[in-house]
Amino acid sequence: MSLVKGHHHVSMFTKDARMNKQFYTEVLGLRLVKKTVNQDNPSMYHLFYGDTTGSVGTELSFFELPRAGHTTKGSNSISRIGLRVPSIESLTFWQRRFNSKNVIHDSIITYAGYPALPFEDPEGLELVLLVDENTTIPSSWHYWQHSPIAEKHSIMGIHIIETQVKRAERFGKMLTEVFEYEEKMSDEEGILYKNKAHGGSNIIVKKNEGSVQKPGKGSIHHFALAVESKEELVLIEQRVQQRGYHSSGIVNRYYFESLYFRELNGILIEVATMGPGFLIDSKEEQLGEKLDLPPFLEERRAEIEAGLSPLN
Repeated sequence: MSLVKGHHHVSMFTKDARMNKQFYTEVLGLRLVKKTVNQDNPSMYHLFYGDTTGSVGTELSFFELPRAGHTTKGSNSISRIGLRVPSIESLTFWQRRFNSKNVIHDSIITYAGYPALPFEDPEGLELVLLVDENTTIPSSWHYWQHSPIAEKHSIMGIHIIETQVKRAERFGKMLTEVFEYEEKMSDEEGILYKNKAHGGSNIIVKKNEGSVQKPGKGSIHHFALAVESKEELVLIEQRVQQRGYHSSGIVNRYYFESLYFRELNGILIEVATMGPGFLIDSKEEQLGEKLDLPPFLEERRAEIEAGLSPLN
């Protein structure tokens, strides 16, 4: 049985948290499930969007950097996020919605073998909606009943993470040896790797020998993969160390425990436990309404809140 249970979350940079919240909740229909701060730099927001409770595999998170410049896209980067929707009819619905909301998007295409609709958020982050009718949806994912999007067309969770790297074979070897991913498809665009435990948790590796990306607003900081428990996180840490990667060691993030390392192309990867989750300090109906802080930052609440701008 694979230790890795699929995607956990993906983390990005935004220049404007208020605009970011408006787009991901009002346009895409996701729920703001956790309003907190970067634990390593509490002066900045860390916002999490997802399903009803921010289930593992549905979480998109953003660090606010008000001084962030433009992203110069390039190699050695996480370049796109694929989000799953229920049907091909959903893609048509979203195409009409994007037209009405002035969202930059392409035509419906085939992406990694799936019917898909590429689009961008207001800061140029590349995303794609896609349809996968052959993979079971995790039972832990639950539609948010207050979403402005009907359930029959709603975004259901993360399906594909796209990377562009100079040394694609090294990245692929890391995925297969450390995380037990399997190579499933290869063409001129790249190689598709699937997770053994959750077939809808895919990673595309594209070879790009051009200039390295310079991150800014709308760029992706890291992606995180999920394990069940701290015991399994320790086993992943051992694999990482055995293969010569330098890791952070296990870090308690309060909502989950994490391990960070950079693979040989410089991509930052996090492995995080599936619990305890966002309900550890909030009731389900109150998720995302107030600023939640881990216990070690609680004594600094007044200082932290004074430095953050309101989201509404």
